[in-house]
Amino acid sequence: MRIIYCDAVFDHKTIEPDYQAELNAALNEAFDYSLISFETLLENDIKGALKLVKPSKSEEIGIYRGWMLTPKIYADLYHGLLDKGVRLINTPTSYQHCHYLPNSYHVIESKTPKSEWTNTLDEASILKMAKSFGTNAIIVKDYVKSEKHHWNEACFIPDASDENNVKKITSTFIELRGDSLNEGLVFRKFEELEFLTKHSKSDMPLTKEFRIFFLNKKVVQVFNYWDEGDYGDLQPNLDEFISIANNVESNFFTMDITQKKNGEWIIMELGDGQVAGLPDNANKNEFYKSLVKILNAS
Repeated sequence: MRIIYCDAVFDHKTIEPDYQAELNAALNEAFDYSLISFETLLENDIKGALKLVKPSKSEEIGIYRGWMLTPKIYADLYHGLLDKGVRLINTPTSYQHCHYLPNSYHVIESKTPKSEWTNTLDEASILKMAKSFGTNAIIVKDYVKSEKHHWNEACFIPDASDENNVKKITSTFIELRGDSLNEGLVFRKFEELEFLTKHSKSDMPLTKEFRIFFLNKKVVQVFNYWDEGDYGDLQPNLDEFISIANNVESNFFTMDITQKKNGEWIIMELGDGQVAGLPDNANKNEFYKSLVKILNAS
């Protein structure tokens, strides 16, 4: 088993500093590792990006732990590593399944806010999509990300029937995302969630949210999603979410869950486990120990 990390921008033989603690934890569990150049990968130079990856004598499984990739670039990475005898734990199809909300929505639909999407960004298509939510509040995002730190300007729409505001908020969102816009536009019904605190920098409302990592359909660890605020002794019951996870078309993924004000727990979104960050509060040693335990039992 090999972990694939991104290198430091100015030193291809040194790991990106943000992942140093993860590397230390991986080495403690006897994982092998390789470094790739994220910047070179984005330039579509797969050979240059993987030049320091030592070929495997026999095929081995790999887990990428690095920055978020578009499905196309992930596919390039997947096939480039495969040529070196390293098969990433998630296929390109599996990566996109959890990376793009519309691809996995059918799996989590019963436990996630109502969502609609379009990759046609003309005004008529956007207003038609908003109309399906009636007068409910909605949030806007693309297939992957929102602009939640611009909560009032480019994320939250108090009334989906207010066409002028829908146009204003979505326009600002599209402008802020720019070339980073992922595929299309998604509207999601806003749910009243259990308040945690306000973000110390953006003043965005933070809610009681948890991130669950799954490997081979087993829970790796559960983390407080936010490093700010007091979660107290709150611990969600995971049984229903584990059941849903069995239908997710991925070997390694995350499920972010949160509590509504009425006490119900819901799924916010799924994510590919290879590009999902560990919160600052995460015990990285325990995370990698759990990875080893599950892999050895598989």
